[in-house]
Amino acid sequence: MSLDSLKSALPDYAKDLKLNLGSVIGNSDLPAQQLWGTVLATAIASRSPIVLRELEPEAKANLTPEAYTAAKSAAAIMAMNNVFYRTRHLLSDDEYGTLRAGLRMNVIGNPGVDKVDFELWSFAVSAINGCGMCLDSHEQVLRKAGVERETIQEAFKIAAVVQAVATTLDAEAALAE
Repeated sequence: MSLDSLKSALPDYAKDLKLNLGSVIGNSDLPAQQLWGTVLATAIASRSPIVLRELEPEAKANLTPEAYTAAKSAAAIMAMNNVFYRTRHLLSDDEYGTLRAGLRMNVIGNPGVDKVDFELWSFAVSAINGCGMCLDSHEQVLRKAGVERETIQEAFKIAAVVQAVATTLDAEAALAE
């Protein structure tokens, strides 16, 4: 299947999502590696088997093996970090912020692809997972690296649309059971 089959699976009430999905992926100004890495990482973060099954083959076809692995790594490490840092931030006891995390995060330092690409993917996953601390951290790294706000917004637009498509299709599948 493909992006087109994913769009055609969306119900009529989600026409805006269908149009947005085609737009954020089909008309993106992001370079192919940034685009498809963002698509893959956010499809994984959406936790939707339907969305992942539909978007993964096209992402894999458009990414080098290293970028494919790095995008999956961004989704994996941010699944952990977003829970950890979001919890630390939400706790009213600021002392947790002074404690050593003690979690391995080696892939962030050596992702196997351009650091900007990995940061963008980590940022997009953090948008889906709702971790403000991680969003701020990755956005600051991207901005310091010279990435424009429009590029960063493109990543969280993709995240928003992929998540909305996942929510809609998973709900429709559950209602059809």
